[in-house]
Amino acid sequence: MQARISTGDVFGAPCWVSLMSRDHEASQRFYGAVLGWDFRPGEAGEAFSVAEVDGVPVAGIGAVSAEMTAAVAWTPYFAVDDADRAVDRIRERTGTVAVGPVSLGEQGRAALAADPDGAVFGIWEGHVRQWRIGEAAAPAWLELRTRNAFDAAMFYGEVLEWATGRPGCCEVSYEQDKVVLRQGGEPVARLASQNVEPAAFDPQVRPRWHVHFRVPALEPAVAAALALGGHRASAVHTSDQERCVTLRDPDGALFDVTEDRGGTAD
Repeated sequence: MQARISTGDVFGAPCWVSLMSRDHEASQRFYGAVLGWDFRPGEAGEAFSVAEVDGVPVAGIGAVSAEMTAAVAWTPYFAVDDADRAVDRIRERTGTVAVGPVSLGEQGRAALAADPDGAVFGIWEGHVRQWRIGEAAAPAWLELRTRNAFDAAMFYGEVLEWATGRPGCCEVSYEQDKVVLRQGGEPVARLASQNVEPAAFDPQVRPRWHVHFRVPALEPAVAAALALGGHRASAVHTSDQERCVTLRDPDGALFDVTEDRGGTAD
């Protein structure tokens, strides 16, 4: 059983990623085959499960009503020590709050929001597991692709209290043409300026948070996704550090799989 910490201890940092699926069982089969995940019941009830790799929590998958018209998507959550104040800051800075804050019993409180360009993210106040995101040892990492990374960093920095000088806050730096978010010296997210369009119908060209999951090898993951009704949504992108491709699951949710090539993630 992993130790729990408070979001007040890791405020501003990514603390979880989750998918709301229209077919919970089918999603578990798909991601289990593609990413090698095992699943156990979550603490929020039977409609929620936690994905693990070698006993380490990676992500959550929950069931959503089939009648719900919202797009199915992977969503990153950021830790806050006061969800109400964070929601106020989102609205004050022209972001949108779609849901919440809502209470999930003794676990905590959550809200679902979008930044001024429409990229969807969540905030979480409460208890979190010691879940890692970032460099090679972590099972996942995040990248925001948006019109202007500096404008986005200002929005998220003010909402999530990045680089405020408050003890324990996340730090922001500019590295290799990207804004890099660090917690305790470790990179946990990147913000990149891209040729994206907020009003575009295709989610691939809209500003959004890309959730990358690491795999030992890219081709077997892609083959498993295609065999189970998924689709490839991009070409394979190769750098000195990694190979990456965007996939779409049978529900339509986009996610990225990354094969490390021995370099660092940033």
